[in-house]
Amino acid sequence: MRALILRRLLISIPLVVVVSWLTFLLQQLAPGDTARAILGEHYTPEAYAQLRHQLGLDQPLLVQYGHWLAHAVRGDLGVSSITGLDVGAEIGTRLGVTLSLIIATTVVAAVLGIALGTLSAVRGGAVGRAVDVLSLAGFALPSFWLALVLVTLFAVVLRLLPATGYTPFAESPGDWLRGLILPVAALAVHGLAAVAKQTRNGLLDALGRDFVLSLRANGASELSILLRHALRNAAIPVVTVIGLVFVSLLNGTVLVEAVFAMPGLGGLAVQSTTQHDLPAIQAVAITFTLIVVAVNLLVDLAYGWLNPKVRVR
Repeated sequence: MRALILRRLLISIPLVVVVSWLTFLLQQLAPGDTARAILGEHYTPEAYAQLRHQLGLDQPLLVQYGHWLAHAVRGDLGVSSITGLDVGAEIGTRLGVTLSLIIATTVVAAVLGIALGTLSAVRGGAVGRAVDVLSLAGFALPSFWLALVLVTLFAVVLRLLPATGYTPFAESPGDWLRGLILPVAALAVHGLAAVAKQTRNGLLDALGRDFVLSLRANGASELSILLRHALRNAAIPVVTVIGLVFVSLLNGTVLVEAVFAMPGLGGLAVQSTTQHDLPAIQAVAITFTLIVVAVNLLVDLAYGWLNPKVRVR
């Protein structure tokens, strides 16, 4: 298992470097630059050239990237060219908001998805068809549209939940939970549908195998067969889907955070991109990449726990 973890960590190093370079390159190729964003619409060519020189934008692309990388490996993500704030501190402030939203959504999607998928596989019939309908609706409904509907219904019409904002958990656990209900509900539908469908398909396949027939012939209870054997055999593809749901939420939070005015990394990514704030963009990209690496590592560890054969590969 240690060899597996070490191998995954070593693979992640070039991945982080490639992502940071591509982010840097694409931002440089995009129309406009940081100097124009700072100066606004009216500026002289002299002022523009001077500001580009101060920011180092007139240096070759590889030199600019080398300077950024040299500071990044020491933990210095730079200072925002627009706000003048430390980018690392800004990431630390916003990371908790995004992680709260993503982790809560993943837990809801996993728990409800596994429960619905299991119920569908065991009962079948109308329940199975209901899961199919839920899956189709979950994949078809855009998260931002569902978020707007939920805000209109529960915040504007019924006035049961807050429409916008985020309260830190340490400040008020109750307000923190109430503020997450609507955004989590908007984001969880897609993941819930995917997990439910994968759980049902995996369980139906596991319950039809020969070892289940042998267990039944030996007098094992249906509950024991389901919980101790069938679910464990169906768990690896379900864990894979849960990992994919978590990663996909990094994209979904960009729109949902905008709808609910949550000060997370998604909002920072949009703001930094429109302002050509390269240090902030790089920091967000690296943070998202490290989150993906961590999730993939956790999925691999779950594989090793569910299937000991994975540990020796």
